[in-house]
Amino acid sequence: MDWKTFDWARGSANPIELDLIEHYAGGKINRRDFLRRGAILGLGLPFLTTIIAACGDSAATTTTAAAGAGTTAAGAAPTTAAPVAGGSIVIAIQTPSSPLDPVNMQDLGTYAVLASSFEYLVAVSDDGVTLGDQGLATSWETNETGDVWTFQLRQGVKWQDDSDFTSADVAATMDRMAAANNAGLGSVIAEGSTDASDPAVAVITLVSPNGNFPVLVSTFNAQSLITPADYTIGTTLDGRPAGTGAWILDSYTEGQSAVFSANPSYWGPGVFLDSVELQQFDSTDTMVIALQDGSVDAIQQFSVIGGEGLLDNPDFNVTQTEAATHRQVWFNTQVGQFSGADPRLRQAMALSIDREEMVTLLYGGKARIANDHPIVKSLPFYDPDAVPQRTRDIEQARSLLADAGFPDGLSSAINHGELQEIPDLAAIIQRNAADAGFDLAVNQHPQATFYGDSWCPESAEGEPPCFNSSEFGIVDYGHRPTPDVYLTSALETNGVWNSSVYANADFDALVKDYQGAVDVAGQKTAIGSIQKHLWENVPAIYPYFFDYLSATRAGVEGIVFTPLGHVIVNGASLSA
Repeated sequence: MDWKTFDWARGSANPIELDLIEHYAGGKINRRDFLRRGAILGLGLPFLTTIIAACGDSAATTTTAAAGAGTTAAGAAPTTAAPVAGGSIVIAIQTPSSPLDPVNMQDLGTYAVLASSFEYLVAVSDDGVTLGDQGLATSWETNETGDVWTFQLRQGVKWQDDSDFTSADVAATMDRMAAANNAGLGSVIAEGSTDASDPAVAVITLVSPNGNFPVLVSTFNAQSLITPADYTIGTTLDGRPAGTGAWILDSYTEGQSAVFSANPSYWGPGVFLDSVELQQFDSTDTMVIALQDGSVDAIQQFSVIGGEGLLDNPDFNVTQTEAATHRQVWFNTQVGQFSGADPRLRQAMALSIDREEMVTLLYGGKARIANDHPIVKSLPFYDPDAVPQRTRDIEQARSLLADAGFPDGLSSAINHGELQEIPDLAAIIQRNAADAGFDLAVNQHPQATFYGDSWCPESAEGEPPCFNSSEFGIVDYGHRPTPDVYLTSALETNGVWNSSVYANADFDALVKDYQGAVDVAGQKTAIGSIQKHLWENVPAIYPYFFDYLSATRAGVEGIVFTPLGHVIVNGASLSA
């Protein structure tokens, strides 16, 4: 231990940062978790690696292990040649199911389109999974209690109309997010939370402490894109092209494509391509075919099933990212047969499924079994002792079904869209559940209408969000580095994406405890209780977390893929 350097670092830290440093020095969290958590708190990489070196870790520089044979590590495909200026590429994306409204978008296709022109306060780094300093904020820090966050804003940034980006834009965006109660920010900030008195600094006072707030204004909270101060909720990018990002929207044809040209006033490092087209596809199978026949140069995401021809193929660069991407199998807990406080029917369904079969058949092992909560094991506050791993137990499932008043079984339907492996997942659930006495029909919806028709239909006045969701269904969730959105938007009372319509005061209190805990130990205590609560009450089944797969053809360099669907082409180029 280099005590002189370590003591200097401790003396430079506030109490929240000091807690993280001491947890690492004491061996309570590993180096990977230390770097991830440090990035969230706004600690620079030089400071973090200095602490690592002071603690005696000779590998003080960061590397990412290869993701497997025929794949690259998370983030950009490997650069093998010097970038060449000029040219255009076509990228296949999921067809957006909603208007290009930054506040209310809800699918990977819309994320990719909007994030081409707009930017986040906190951006993803070039690895595609960790937070970096390439966004509209160059640095950030919190006070000792974690309820005030100060963001130093990048200077010299222009909107596409040549006006200056300032803290007033940040304040207006935060107000719109609070008013919309979207993406986990509604209960974290209130309208008027942002002090924009200094045009170069945004000071955001939270409703209550939140140690993960930078994540909620980052690439991994897709709806938090910073928009001009005079934007209003419902304004769409195609209706009013704008942004501070590298790309200007030239045209948008719904259901077909979005075409962008390079922004000559972009503040960032060199943009090599002249233009980019995001071409829309209704299925990943057709995306894969288009990449193989040369119709497109890259695809946003593909599945193992149908994408076998891209794996281990030297004609393509595949990016494989271990992530928290998952499928939530929801029950409507307010309306229908699975409703009510009694969880036995939901537990019976959870006991009927074969998770190992799903991971093997659907992903060829490129996935990890989950345990009916959205907390991945790689998080520093995951509690491995909170609950046992739920495994298939048909006898117990049948017993619970009978005890709940259905000795002869129960008939229902599982609803889903046409996205990637989800139809195959629905078929496995149907077959697995039949062994326990569930007679499930399968209702497949067009992906473009699934979210509005089945997952979260519009609610009547006085009803909570998603009140009219189907009683049982499958929905997709992209990666987030912390589980805040999974817990708030998807499960908290009145959460904007709460298709389970779950309303439980005990759960809500646990989420508040987690978000208010600014130290690792406090977060682990709260998260352990959340794992236990969701495992016991089963408002939704979480069968697995899977690796996010993207691909380019050989000769396309520098695209950064995030496991939330962003396709960042700022540094992309065609090789000579």
